[in-house]
Amino acid sequence: MHPRNVWQALSRPGFLLSPWPWRSVAYLVTGVLAGLAALVSLVTLVAVGGVLAIVLVGLPLLALTALAGLPVATVERRRLGLIDRDPAHGPHAEPAGPGPWCWFTTRVREQLTWRELGYALLFAALLWPAEALIVTVALLFPLSMAAAPLLMATVGGGEETKVLKAWTVTDWPTAFGVAVLGVLLLAAGAYVLGLTAGARAELTRLLIAPRDADLGEKVVELSRSRIRLVDAFEAERRRIERDLHDGAQQRLVALTMTLGLARLDAPPGPLADQLARAHTEAGKALEELRELIHGIHPKVLADYGLDAAVADAADRSAVPVDVDLDLPGRLPQAVESAAYFVVCEALANVAKHSGATRAAVSGGHDDGRLVLKVRDDGRGGADAGRGSGLTGLADRVSVLDGRLSLSSPPGGPTLLSVEIPCEWTETAERADRSG
Repeated sequence: MHPRNVWQALSRPGFLLSPWPWRSVAYLVTGVLAGLAALVSLVTLVAVGGVLAIVLVGLPLLALTALAGLPVATVERRRLGLIDRDPAHGPHAEPAGPGPWCWFTTRVREQLTWRELGYALLFAALLWPAEALIVTVALLFPLSMAAAPLLMATVGGGEETKVLKAWTVTDWPTAFGVAVLGVLLLAAGAYVLGLTAGARAELTRLLIAPRDADLGEKVVELSRSRIRLVDAFEAERRRIERDLHDGAQQRLVALTMTLGLARLDAPPGPLADQLARAHTEAGKALEELRELIHGIHPKVLADYGLDAAVADAADRSAVPVDVDLDLPGRLPQAVESAAYFVVCEALANVAKHSGATRAAVSGGHDDGRLVLKVRDDGRGGADAGRGSGLTGLADRVSVLDGRLSLSSPPGGPTLLSVEIPCEWTETAERADRSG
């Protein structure tokens, strides 16, 4: 995997042979040039604003000063691409309306605008001189030393040369020794330049291009899209249940009645036997369809809520189940649906795998969370990794920011706990059901 920033490149052995030292040099050198431009611009801006302030009582100076950091910040975010491949966006808010005045008032009220102004002042006054000093010491000085033999042969006529304008070299062995030392210092300087560029980029990220801003926006959008998907899934489930109930089930009922009437009218014989078998099979298909409809979205859950639906599931369970739920009323439909199917799957697992003689479902709504617990007195040893359906239940609960936990030691008992965040108020309940 290729490094995405200079910090990752510095941690790898091939840093000196990679493009990252040159990218670091380019970042720092362009920083010196951009800092000089920012300094000149700010000095000019203050001078112009001071003249205008005499006429208009300082308002132009305030306006110009407030926006002075915007172009500097824009350039700095673009320069980050030299040593950091992650995008750097300025999380400015969109203006509330059209027009330059609305844009200006939006920017002046933003905290980021003033951070960018502070960054521009810091950049023009302190950062670029520090960058210039480090580039000079870590790059230009070693290059001057490494070029000592060349300078001695060209400028000094083969007799002498000045090294860093500090001492004179008069013989070739010394010149080549200085060149070797310059190359070694140049290699060490590459790491110094990389570290400086990385630290400089992190300061820019901290002040005007935070990574957490982009991450926060992505998290919010993912949360919203997840909620939309859950709502769309539940709506589609209800549509399928309605189509099956009103369409296929009614046709099967009509077919069953027709076969029954035909069976009564047919004389005894092979034809009557065939009609009897067809009537029986149609009845079984109708029962299976009703079970399927009930499993997709049971009518008792839609009409009466989670309390009644869990009680109905307990009545249909092969293992006796005690139900103790204390709910304030109707909960959001997605939460009710997920909780109901978790209980149904848990009771099915109890009947199939646990060998239990009794089970219990308890829970309620507490501190903004729906809490459900399914307990049985079976043999225990339940494991989500052995195809028991618990992984699917955990995935279903996690879609709603919920949590599923399982305690099932060998020998039992088994306790399945589910927590799903959901707020409930009487007003919210009415609004949810009316919608």
